[in-house]
Amino acid sequence: MNSEGQRVGCSPRGQVNAFCCHLPETRRDFLFVEPPMLFINWELNRVLGSGMDPDLQMDIITELDLVNTTLGVTQVSGLHNASKAFLFRDTEREIHAAPHVSEKLIQLFRNKSEFTFLATVQQKPSTSGVILSIRELEHSYFEMESSGLRDEIRYHYIHNGKPRTEALPYRMADGQWHKVALSVSASHLLLHVDCNRIYERVIDPPETNLPPGSNLWLGQRNQKHGLFKGIIQDGKIIFMPNGYITQCPNLNRTCPTCSDFLSLVQGIMDLQELLAKMTAKLNYAETRLSQLENCHCEKTCQVSGLLYRDQDSWVDGDHCRNCTCKTPSLCTLLASAVRFADNNEHYTFVSLTKHMNVFVSLLLGFQGGVLVKITEACPTLNCSEKDHILPENQCCRVCRGHNFCAEGPKCGENSECKNWNTKATCECKNGYISVQGDSAYCEG
Repeated sequence: MNSEGQRVGCSPRGQVNAFCCHLPETRRDFLFVEPPMLFINWELNRVLGSGMDPDLQMDIITELDLVNTTLGVTQVSGLHNASKAFLFRDTEREIHAAPHVSEKLIQLFRNKSEFTFLATVQQKPSTSGVILSIRELEHSYFEMESSGLRDEIRYHYIHNGKPRTEALPYRMADGQWHKVALSVSASHLLLHVDCNRIYERVIDPPETNLPPGSNLWLGQRNQKHGLFKGIIQDGKIIFMPNGYITQCPNLNRTCPTCSDFLSLVQGIMDLQELLAKMTAKLNYAETRLSQLENCHCEKTCQVSGLLYRDQDSWVDGDHCRNCTCKTPSLCTLLASAVRFADNNEHYTFVSLTKHMNVFVSLLLGFQGGVLVKITEACPTLNCSEKDHILPENQCCRVCRGHNFCAEGPKCGENSECKNWNTKATCECKNGYISVQGDSAYCEG
């Protein structure tokens, strides 16, 4: 119903005019949608084609074993002969479920937002009584009452620990047979009588997590109150959307229930959140991939087919020249310096170039650069001559036990430097492997 109390629901063509359920402010733009026909057809086929799932229903008359109940109840002829019907007399009686049946009911109701109570009844004219009650002490979690004095059907329930009652004007205590179905879908209440939709209303969502000790009463509220006078047949509780179609299979079900709609909205929001997370991860992966593709180009020099990392030193074997790779960046070398030695004298070659291959040719041929001579001899060693060693690719000797890692290769965060007799190398830490065969850069 809308704010003016008018009923809303399905139009004759089966389109959704408006939805009668409470939605958060952020979701109200979803109120007008096309009905999900694929889901609806599947649900109808599941109920009508293959039969009702026994785990989604409770046959109350069978569970209460009314056949063996004699006090205040008598088996009689019903509207049809497909099931048993029972007359509830105007006398003191106590028709309620056994503990194991009550526990089964509690489990069926747990976290359910869709359920329907349906029955076929013939109520004595101008009488009042409770057809079904699920209660714990003085709290009615689900109760359907028919009042012949006020000609109304009442639905009693609990919302946030407080009792609620919905009064639906309709005369059912007239001595005639009626098929009645009361359906709840989240905050959507629907009443069918004789397969006609009588009322559709927005209510506060009922509490369905029944507390321990809850019990089911048929034809009465408790031992002494709310005694129903008349015949009850086909009393069932259905735990699925639009359970009334099991009573009236010819009803046209084209509109999704409120719970269907909320599930659809939640599914869309979950997908949007998942898409945002996947997009962020994809962007991060692309950034890392770009860095990985560029890392060797940014931090290496290539000379005579060999690859040297930033700050690596090597010796030109023909002339014992000491060479060092100096901070190339993005495959473009704006200013590079290479140190080399010849006969223990050190020189610095400075080149202003833009491309690595040009730099390599200048390095090897000393073309177009500036050659600066620096007078610098090998350092004096403070160890005996027998402990002098010549490091690999070096011209100056050092003492045995020299810390090559202090001046040697630059290892990445997942690798560590290791000293050897004449050199230092990078090795991957446990659980990591080298990238493109270079142990200075390792990944897990």
